[in-house]
Amino acid sequence: MSRSNPNFLVIMVDQLSALRLRAYGHKVVKTPTLDRLAELKRAGADEPDFGRVPGGRVLPARRSQRPTDPDVEVPSRSPEVATDNEVFKPPFLGSRVVKGITLDEIAAYVNETALFRNQWGYRPEKGEPDEEFKNRIRPVLREQLAEAKASGILLPQVVYGFFPANGDGNDLVIWTDDSRTTEWGRFSFPRQQEHPFLCIADFFRPRDSGEADYAAFHIVTMGGAVSEAAGRLFADDEYSKYLLVHGLGVEMAEALAEYWHRRIREEWGFADEDGPTLQGLFRQQYRGGRYSWGYPACPDLEDNVTVWRLLEGGRIGLVVSEETGYQYQPEQTTSAIVCHHPRAKYFIAR
Repeated sequence: MSRSNPNFLVIMVDQLSALRLRAYGHKVVKTPTLDRLAELKRAGADEPDFGRVPGGRVLPARRSQRPTDPDVEVPSRSPEVATDNEVFKPPFLGSRVVKGITLDEIAAYVNETALFRNQWGYRPEKGEPDEEFKNRIRPVLREQLAEAKASGILLPQVVYGFFPANGDGNDLVIWTDDSRTTEWGRFSFPRQQEHPFLCIADFFRPRDSGEADYAAFHIVTMGGAVSEAAGRLFADDEYSKYLLVHGLGVEMAEALAEYWHRRIREEWGFADEDGPTLQGLFRQQYRGGRYSWGYPACPDLEDNVTVWRLLEGGRIGLVVSEETGYQYQPEQTTSAIVCHHPRAKYFIAR
């Protein structure tokens, strides 16, 4: 994220968890990080190294920076990934735009633990069971959703689709049509350098097998109005309200991604393999996997541009490029590839 971005301080406060709320008093607890941010904001100044230069800690090398074992032979495909799994044919090929999704539909998929604890900073009272804690905070969620509906700051939209695809080593080939004679393009994914040597491309039939396979993609957004509203609250020093609005936007975008992944599984024909509870879905209790760029299995954000091109994300007002740091704008937007292979679960590639 560019330091010239006017929302930089908003993003920094959220990422560093500099503010915390206490249930129902909404008491703001300040930290040295927040104090420094407030100082910079009051002075209208910038500190180029703030948040970039480590503060005295020595961090371990990233996986991608660690030396690999020269004696380990890395295969072109993980030996743990079967090639005889059932291939589910999608209901259509190409992409579609979806609007008019109600906030209540999306809110049913909100991860309350992430929203209440991580975004809003609420904590259980001593000895308070988790369900009682959530029951105590749910009125705040209902209030925030009601205000969002009245103000119109949450504008959910989706663009998604299904495409013919095959694995080719570490690459996923996307075909223009089911004849599989012309490549539309490729995604290159990192491969684990140690057992089980997983790579997302492994979850699709190999190109040289001559067999058909398919991948799904989606981009979901809650629109730009929620980020603008949060920015205004922060600029007005309404930090408690800022946390509520910004946190709601973040987790509603994640809920929309979870909800639409469910819709994709339904359309694709294997949602009956889902676990029985919503909490189970948050723990990947369903067939296949959903991978978003920037996470450990596919860390390269540059691929957001390829997804945007594939799904024609401009149709729902999305922008992504080198100028945006390969992050989608509006901010509360996320994309993913959906795999139906049963071995497609969370893993770290590098």
